[in-house]
This record gives sequence, C-alpha cells and structure tokens, in this order.
Amino acid sequence: MNFDPSIKEFLRTYVKAIQDSNAAIFAGAGLSRPAGYVDWKELLREIAEDLQLNIDQEVDLIALAQYHVNEFNGRGKINQILIDEFTKSATTTDNHKILSQLPINTYWTTNYDQLIETHLAGIGKKVDKKITPENLSYSVAGSDAIVYKMHGDSSLPHEAVLTKDDYEGYDQKRELFSTALRGDLVSKTFLFIGFSFDDPNLSQILSKIRILLNQNTRTHYCFMKKVNISDYKDNKEKFLYAEIKQELKIKDLKRYGIKVLLVDDYPDVTKILRHISLLVKRKNVFVSGSASNYGEWGETKSFEFSTSVSRALIRNNNNIVSGFGLGIGSCIISGALEELYSIQNKRVEERLKCRPFPQVTTGELSRDDLWTKYRKDMISNVGVAIFIFGNKIDPQTQEVIQASGMITEFNICLENGVVPIPIGATGFTARKLWQEVMDDFEKYVGIEELKSLYKDLGDESKTTQELIEVVIKIINQLAKH
Repeated sequence: MNFDPSIKEFLRTYVKAIQDSNAAIFAGAGLSRPAGYVDWKELLREIAEDLQLNIDQEVDLIALAQYHVNEFNGRGKINQILIDEFTKSATTTDNHKILSQLPINTYWTTNYDQLIETHLAGIGKKVDKKITPENLSYSVAGSDAIVYKMHGDSSLPHEAVLTKDDYEGYDQKRELFSTALRGDLVSKTFLFIGFSFDDPNLSQILSKIRILLNQNTRTHYCFMKKVNISDYKDNKEKFLYAEIKQELKIKDLKRYGIKVLLVDDYPDVTKILRHISLLVKRKNVFVSGSASNYGEWGETKSFEFSTSVSRALIRNNNNIVSGFGLGIGSCIISGALEELYSIQNKRVEERLKCRPFPQVTTGELSRDDLWTKYRKDMISNVGVAIFIFGNKIDPQTQEVIQASGMITEFNICLENGVVPIPIGATGFTARKLWQEVMDDFEKYVGIEELKSLYKDLGDESKTTQELIEVVIKIINQLAKH
C-alpha cells in the first residue's frame, strides 16, 4: 500500500511503540460519530433551543452548557440528555474493531459512550475502566487494557465534565486524571483519533509538559482531515480561510510534539489502522510443518533445518506460533527455546506459542472440527506463515501422502490475510504450495520485488542456511510494506 512519507514515518514509529508496549490511544468524539453517537454540537442542540440560541452559531459549547445550568437552576436536563444519547444502541465501527484487536493497553477518551471498553471486552480482553478519581486508587487484577474516561461516563451523568463549572474545578475534583495523563504523555506514544484539540484540559496538560521537557517532548500523532473545497460548497473564500487556519493549527500542535497526519477523507484513517494491524501481526510468524518421511533430505538434515529456522526467527526478533506438527514440531520448539535461553530477556510465553493438537475428543465437536477451530485461533494473530515439508502416512495404504492439515492451515492463512512463505525446496506439500504461490504471485503475495526471493525458496541446490537467510529477508521486507 502506498502512503506519503509522513504516514510511513508514523507507521514505523507507532508500530514499534506497539511492539514495545509503549503505545496509547486518545479518542475524541470523531471516533464515535460513525457508530451513530452525536458530537458535542448535536448533544447540546436542544439545550441551545431552550436558551433561544442557534447551536450552529455557537463556538464556546462549554459556556453554552453553563448558561443552561445557570438559567434552569441545575443540570438535570443535561444529565438526562447524556443518558438518552449515549445509552441508545450504536453500530459497530471498523475503527473500534481494529483498535480493540491491537496489543495496546492504554486508552484515553473524552467521550461519554462505552464503545471502546465494549469492543475490548467483546474480544475477551479484561478492561480496567477509570471513570472517577476513586477508580485510579485500585487496579483490576489481570487486566489487558486500561480505559481512562477523562470526562466521565454516561453511566454517571451527574459527574460528567461538561460545563464551565466542571472545567474550572477539574484540577481539584479530577486532578489524578491530569497527573496520570501527564505520565502517559511523557512515557508513551499517543495516537489521537477523532480529536479536535479544542479541549481546555488537554491544552493545559500539554502546555505543562512542553514547559517541563522543553525540546525533549515525546512525539505524538493525530489524524486530521485535509481541508477540501468540496466541503465548502465551492465557496473559495471560505475554503482559503479554512486552509490557512488548518495550517496554523498544524504548526501550533508541533509545539506540543504532536505531528498531524493529513488524510483526504475519514475512510483513509481506517485503511491506515488496518495497515498498522497488519504490520504488528507480521512480527508473529506461524510455522506449519509435519513429516513422516523426509525424502532426500533425510531425518537428521530435516531436524537440523527445522531447529535452525526457529532459532533464526527468534534471533530476528519474531515471535513463533506453531501447532506442534508431526515429526518436526519438537525441533521448532527446541530451536526457539535454545535461542531464547541464550538471551537475557527471554519472555518465553510471549515469544513462543506452541500448542499440541488434541488427539481425543468426547464432546460435541468432531476432532476435525475441533482442529479447524484450533487452527483458526492460532492463526488469528499472525501476519506471516512458513510452510516446510508436509506429509503423512496413509493408515490404509501405508503410502506417503500430502499433509491435509497443512493445506487447511494454508487456506486459513489466506482467509486472514496472512502472507504465506512455502519453502518449496523442502518438498512434499510445501513444494505444492510454493508452486501455487509462484503461479499467481500477485494474488498470494502482491509485492513484485519479493518474487526473486520466493523463486529461491524452491531452489533445491540452495543450502539450508541460504534458504533460512532468504526467509528472513522476505519477513524483513514484508515488515516494511
């Protein structure tokens, strides 16, 4: 996928931050709007009508909310509107789905809705939700993600930050949120999505960090839709004014270390998030291999090759996922473990995920159905799959036949957008899959500059070390696309 240089730089930086567990998301109203929730202006439309004001002519919406509280002796109606608007059903958005699946554990939002935490919980993640300052004093054991509701939540409308009173008293009532956010902004790389940067709380925090750190402020990123003349009904004067203002805003955000990523339209944000997900997953490599017969390679060479492949992957900073294939599964495990135990930061459970296939089932699912679900689960979070050997003995004829399980895994990989790397030189099913990929390279890989490397994977004259080097080159090139 082609991106301009600023997006490519962001992808490199942010993907690394995710992989290093140093990434965070800050979500504004723009993230929730496609789900069917209102933005601030629509939220306060009826409030403005009560005051005989036109919401479309108002700029200071915080003041507008305060006017209503002043005139009607309380915020009862505002609280009810929050409940009504943010408890109604909403549609699932691609952006929420993608974000929830990324290995990011820190989310900040000024939104009152519960879309972020709902999507995280929906894929089985345990969420530690911080709505009130009291929530910050304890942690949910074993949580996968923390969601900071900086302005509260629709479940507690009376405590939501909305009026001038709320903002002016923020440092007294919700100071712990400001402290926590300052810490995260210093230590993590943030991606702001759907955020206008008009929030006075955030501006104050960013200003304090800029003053404290001066030129050492961490770089953060935000998406912003490029001003387009079509949005101004071809009114050139208004378009030029908006263009100048946007450029000034972009330059001002640089003072806080925030780089603006301009997109032509909002669907481009989804494309970029999908690509982030793809690049993150490409660090995780699925190894599919099984053998009852080793052909011309022989058992010793095959075992040594399988061990060396997994060692090379760990050395290349990849994580391995495998299903403990027949014959060579233990070699894949031992190679990875040998390499992991030779380094200081082992993290075995994170770097190596190898599962034996259940051999007996007495439940509702047949063994084949259970294995298919098992395979889909293993492959769901990988971006690259290596295929080696691939054969088994037919129990009836005792002949060597193709490994049907490897073919199933290959097809599941294709369904999940996983890039296949069949090492054809190992023969058997891997050879068949390699030929299939080479016959329609555009379909299976689609990166023309990798074609010569893939061709080498089928070269039986290559040494085992040369084949492994080719595999690592392909994986590293894929990480850049």
